[in-house]
Amino acid sequence: MSPGTTNVTFVASVQRDSYFELYSSVDERSAAYIACGLAAESGEPVALSCTGATASRNYYPGITEAYYRKLPVLAITSTRDVSKIGHLHDQQMDRSVQPNDTVKCSVQIQTIKDATDEWDVMIKLNKAMQALTRNGGGPAHINLTTTYSRDYSVLELPKVRKIGHFTIFDELPPIEQKKIAIYVGTHAKWTKRLTDAVDKFCQSHNAVVFSEPCSGYKGKYRVFYFMAGNQPVPDDNKCPDLLIHIGEVSAFPDTFSGCKEVWRVNEDGEIRDKLQKLTNVFEMPEYAFFEHYSIDTVGDDSYLTACKKRNEELQKMIPELPFSNVWIAQQMHDSIPSGAVLHLGILSSLRAWTLMGTPANIDINCNEGGFGIDGNMSSLLGASLVHPDKLYFGIVGDLSFFYDMNVVGNRHLRSNVRIMIINNGRGNEFRLYTNPARMFGAETDEYISAARHFGNKSPLVIKHYAEDLGFEYFSAVNKEEFHRHCQRFLTSEMTGKPMIFEVFTDTEDENTALYTVNNLDQSAKDKLKDKIKGIVGEDTIRSLKAFIKK
Repeated sequence: MSPGTTNVTFVASVQRDSYFELYSSVDERSAAYIACGLAAESGEPVALSCTGATASRNYYPGITEAYYRKLPVLAITSTRDVSKIGHLHDQQMDRSVQPNDTVKCSVQIQTIKDATDEWDVMIKLNKAMQALTRNGGGPAHINLTTTYSRDYSVLELPKVRKIGHFTIFDELPPIEQKKIAIYVGTHAKWTKRLTDAVDKFCQSHNAVVFSEPCSGYKGKYRVFYFMAGNQPVPDDNKCPDLLIHIGEVSAFPDTFSGCKEVWRVNEDGEIRDKLQKLTNVFEMPEYAFFEHYSIDTVGDDSYLTACKKRNEELQKMIPELPFSNVWIAQQMHDSIPSGAVLHLGILSSLRAWTLMGTPANIDINCNEGGFGIDGNMSSLLGASLVHPDKLYFGIVGDLSFFYDMNVVGNRHLRSNVRIMIINNGRGNEFRLYTNPARMFGAETDEYISAARHFGNKSPLVIKHYAEDLGFEYFSAVNKEEFHRHCQRFLTSEMTGKPMIFEVFTDTEDENTALYTVNNLDQSAKDKLKDKIKGIVGEDTIRSLKAFIKK
C-alpha cells in the first residue's frame, strides 16, 4: 500500500480485514518491484494500491518487469471520476490506455449507481483477476473510482459472483445440479466427435440440447423449445439448474433466463455473461469438456421426453394462422429438399423458423454475428459457390433484399440459388406488438420503419429486375397462390435458372400470427387468471378493468 488521498477508503477497508496480508511502501516504483519479489517467491497474486496523479506512473517499471516474467501483479490505481479528465483538475491522470507490454488487462471501475453498473463492475473485476493466471499469467490493472466516502459502517461485504476459469489441465468442478441443459447459439459445423460427445453427455445426465436454426446440432437430444418458452405460463422445462452455453451470438437465449446457473464452454476462454448467471468458464475444446463429464452409465431421457411432449401439445393448439412469416415457416419447414442449405434473414424470418423449428436434414445459416439486415443474400451467394450441385435457399425481408440487391446481378450466381422475399413494404419489425415503436401506430412508418420505399410493395419492381437478370420469378399475395408456386420453388431438381419468389404480406397479419403462436396455451392462461382472482378478488379485478377502460 502506498500513501494517498484517493485510495484512503480502499486502504482503510482492507487494513481492517484480516483476510489481507498488507505491506507499506512510500515509493510506488519500489512497491511494484516488492510485488514482483513477493509474487515470484510465493507463487500467489499480489495487489498494489496507490493514489492518482504521477504516483500511478511510477508503477510502470515494476509492472513491465512483471509482464515479461508473467508475474501475477494486480495494480489498483485509485482515481476521481473519469469525467474530470481534461478539465484542469489537479492530480487527474488519463489511464485509459496502457503501454502494450505492461498489463494483460486494464479495466475502469465506475461508481455503482444501479444493478447494471453492479453487474458490469463484477464482470470487469473477474476479467482483471482472471488475467493474472490465464494463458501463462501476468500483471493486470484496475482503475478504481473513488467518491471519498467517510462511511465505514459496513461490517460485512455483500456476496459477489466469482467466475471460475478452467482449462483442460485443471481439476474441473463436479456437476452436482439435477436438471441440466445445453444451449447452442450460432455454431460452426459440428464434427462427429463433438456430436457423439454431446449425445453421450446428455445420455449420462438426462440432459437436453436447446437448439436454434443456426446451432447446427443434429443429435438425438435436439429440442426447439422457443415456442413453448414464449408462452405466458410457468414452465419448469425452460428453467434448468445448470445451462451449459456453447456457440456464439444468438437472439434467443433469454428464453432460458430462468436457469439457475450458466457454464460457458469455448476455446476463447472469455467471459460471455448474456444471462448474467455465469459461474464458470471452460477454456477448452467443446468435445473435451463433454467427454470429461460423460459417464458410462445410461440415465433416463425424462427431460427430453417432457420437452417433446410439451412441443407436441402446442403444435396441436396452433389454429389457422394468417398469411405471414410464421405461417410460411409452418408450411415450409418440413418441405425443403433434404441436403439443401437455408439462409435466413434478420429478424422476422429467423424468428419464425426458430418458433417452428427446422428439420435435421438441412443446414441453416444466418448473419447473426453482426446481426444486421445487410449482406444476407451476399452470404448466400458466397456459400452457394462452394457446392454448385447443392440447392441454396434464402428467405429475406424486402428491406434486406433491397439493401443487398446488387448481388443478384453478380455473374457468379448460379441456378442453385433460390430466394424468397417476404415483402410487407417496411421494416415490419417496428410494427409488431413486441417492439416499443408499435406505440406510435401509423406514425411508425414515417421515419422508424422506413415504409413506402422501393416501389411501396410494387408487384412489378422486383419482377422486372429479376426477370431481366435471368431469374425465374413468381409471386403470391395469398395462401392459394403461395401453395401454387411453392411446389416449384421447393423442387429438388436442379433447374435451368435461379429463382426469386416474392411473397406479399400485411402488417396486421404478421402481428396476429406472431401473437397467436406466443399465446397458445389459453387453458393455462385461464387457470392463471383464476388463481389471480382467488388472490385479489373479483372486486379488484372489476375496479382494474374500469380504470383501464376509463
